[in-house]
Amino acid sequence: MNDGLRTARALRIEPGRTCEHEPVLIEDMVIEESPIALLYNGQPFAVMMATPIDLEDFALGFALCEGIVERAREFTLVDVVRDEAGVALHAAIPQARFDRLEDRRRGLEGRSGCGLCGVAELREVLRAPPRVASQRRIAPADVHAALEIVARHQPMNARSGGVHAAGFVRDADAWVREDVGRHNAVDKLVGALQRATPVVDAAEGMLVVTSRASFEIVRKAAFAGIPVVVAMSAPTAQAIAQAEAAGITLVAFARDARMTVYTGRERIALPPLR
Repeated sequence: MNDGLRTARALRIEPGRTCEHEPVLIEDMVIEESPIALLYNGQPFAVMMATPIDLEDFALGFALCEGIVERAREFTLVDVVRDEAGVALHAAIPQARFDRLEDRRRGLEGRSGCGLCGVAELREVLRAPPRVASQRRIAPADVHAALEIVARHQPMNARSGGVHAAGFVRDADAWVREDVGRHNAVDKLVGALQRATPVVDAAEGMLVVTSRASFEIVRKAAFAGIPVVVAMSAPTAQAIAQAEAAGITLVAFARDARMTVYTGRERIALPPLR
């Protein structure tokens, strides 16, 4: 069973222990990164570098977050083909969606750090995101509780380090997906929410990412209908603008009982000052 990790022999150098005659050789756990091809109605659309687990979630989440389909019922994963070169995910979508996809076709070779590599037309990237409709309000304590919950559900990162996680937290419930790429982790998470039984209402929780808040992460949240995005690191200017346009509450630098709210402050229920 592929758990997204491999072993690698390495030389560990430690002050006072390592010398030329007594090398410290270890078996280290490292995260996998494989080419994942996405095909719709038999036609190739994209190749992303991702961790080859939770692929059913990834296939559906990518299609939803990229606007290839608008609803999960419009998407069917027909086949998953694995070989030594990588993985091909074959999906079927309605003809009308496929015709629209042909208009915006892009041949891209994605990289784990970039969810927008190779987009053919700038106007497609900058199209207005959908507005997120949600009356959900949260307290700062809810944000930090969510961060703690997500931190407890990162088994790959605990074993190897360097793995991004995206979590959806609704009260005490949490869904978490990990990947070498932060954008891929969000795609997998969105797919998991839609594949859950019953389907999870994205408007009732928050997205937590163990990374900076990028334009693409906020955009994916908008397409998924998630009203709050919480990032452990910094936001970009484009992410802030995208959150404003989509009506999303964007929280960044969320750690050590602190946070900075950049957009959607009306959703934050602040305690009274003492």
